[in-house]
Amino acid sequence: MGLNDSVFIFFVSLHSENYNLMNMKRLFFTLITVLGSLPMLAQGWPSQYEGVMLQGFYWDSYTDTNWANLESQADEMSQFFDLMWVPNSAYANATTMNMGYHPVYWFDHKSAFGTEAQLRSMIKTFSQKGMGIIEDVVINHRASVDANWLHFPAETYKGVTYQLTGADICKDDEAKDNGYTPTGAMDSGENWGGARDLDHTGANVQKNVNAYLDFLLNDLGYVGFRYDFVKGFAAKYVGQYNKTAQPRFSVGECWDGNKTVVTNWINGTKQDGVIQSAAFDFPLKYYINDAFDKGQWSRLNGGCLADDNSYKRYAVTFVDNHDTGRFGECPLYANVEAANAFILTMPGTPCVWLSHWKTFKTAIKKQILIRKAVGITNESAIITKQAKTNGFVLVTEGVKGSVVLLLGELTEADMPSGNYKLALEGTNYKMYVSTSVDLSALDNIKEDTFVAPDFCQVAEGEVCAFFEAPTSWTTVKCWAWDSKNNYTSGTWPGAACTKVGTNNGKNVWKWTYNGSLTTQPTYIIFNNNNNGQQTADLNFSNGGYYNEAGALQGQVTGIEEVRWKMSDVRSNVYYDISGRRITGQPTKKGLYIVNGRKVVLK
Repeated sequence: MGLNDSVFIFFVSLHSENYNLMNMKRLFFTLITVLGSLPMLAQGWPSQYEGVMLQGFYWDSYTDTNWANLESQADEMSQFFDLMWVPNSAYANATTMNMGYHPVYWFDHKSAFGTEAQLRSMIKTFSQKGMGIIEDVVINHRASVDANWLHFPAETYKGVTYQLTGADICKDDEAKDNGYTPTGAMDSGENWGGARDLDHTGANVQKNVNAYLDFLLNDLGYVGFRYDFVKGFAAKYVGQYNKTAQPRFSVGECWDGNKTVVTNWINGTKQDGVIQSAAFDFPLKYYINDAFDKGQWSRLNGGCLADDNSYKRYAVTFVDNHDTGRFGECPLYANVEAANAFILTMPGTPCVWLSHWKTFKTAIKKQILIRKAVGITNESAIITKQAKTNGFVLVTEGVKGSVVLLLGELTEADMPSGNYKLALEGTNYKMYVSTSVDLSALDNIKEDTFVAPDFCQVAEGEVCAFFEAPTSWTTVKCWAWDSKNNYTSGTWPGAACTKVGTNNGKNVWKWTYNGSLTTQPTYIIFNNNNNGQQTADLNFSNGGYYNEAGALQGQVTGIEEVRWKMSDVRSNVYYDISGRRITGQPTKKGLYIVNGRKVVLK
């Protein structure tokens, strides 16, 4: 019996009814480990891949996403995600917190996120639970070990010493204008001004990179790479490196809204006619911005990787990431759940951002389970993509059935013909699946409830809001307004907030309105004393508790609970106890926020 026959029998056994999901994931990773050295596996991204990826960090998330803290969440995360992309773990700076995008060392992996021992433990724990870890690989540029711009450390791996010199730096690097003489070839891509651009045409650079990637895969235990700033050097070098290293997964950050630019990069990685890397679907990301923020639903029909039969296998789709979702740059706060439902209904491999996962965990868990219940892969067929004036219809065919996604203000009247049942609904979206699809896994997902820190207090009649600020913020101010009034002095950056405590390693600030207006603001912004850091325009919720990304976590209220009848309530706006707005009048028994009061429907 040949190798291919063994593989076929192995996969048949995986799909036996006696295997649960966790066993299947573990056996899959065992098989890939055994076959990992075979050249045919290096094809950029697996075909018919059913996995979902998590970006396991956001900017300055040092406390929240240190290796030990991530490891502690392995049981939960591995039930929904198959891959996790983590920051560059190489040693970047000894004295300051650093996200790792200017690495100094390649073989020393103590970082702002933990020690190398903690990193290894984290990778091993997730691997044992069937979840692979992807490294954020930064090889376009490298930082020097000291004030000398061309001084790089000597490092030893497997008995061989590796070191870069000025001959390995592109001759057009800005070092030449600052008293240094790099002598490599001209840069094969765009310049990066923050560190020295490596000359990938050179044998010594290639030798160093190949050893580094081997170390990541075969020593630390990563399963693949997310290549940073791939516009900085020719795509063919990613192809060459991957052909040598044989990662199971590779995705490039080709940051461009032009689909042709991205597909050209993907094709540029080919080795012997075989694509060697996937890419993030940046064109789709920009369409998502326009559709969910501006109501331009026809933009979702635009050309993207995930809707192209030649490239959907290599599409890694996303709503936001550590760059696009930073303060003042994310227009999707009101529709984050709906936007994630969209990428989780599309072909390609969805990558969920940690900030969205933490804030909308219950909904995203259910969306992932629906995707897997239907059997959507990165190469599934889109049956319908239809923009309407007030929404969008998406129908995707999976291995086990089809899923229909209605976005915006669409209703059942907009459903395509067929036998479907409602699987999940939320703000501005509804998900339906074929009636034959088993959704029993969703029954085990319990609603997350928001519990405010004890130091957050709201007095009777008080108009206020709370903000869990990033660790880098020092003085928080608030800007709150409606169409007629400003509630924060009318002079930017607004009124000072008061620090009331610490939660999740971050300071929590409170703003209270002290004026004579009897109305409440419609919108609110928190800023770091006007130094360029601020949230987007947020919908104001009285007593609202906002996280550092500006997402409403819930409402802080000390208002007395009362019984009430539907006929007694005069309101068009209702919130659940987590602070999420409800469409229409509540019908289920439970706690709600109505007109700023905590009330009980019994």
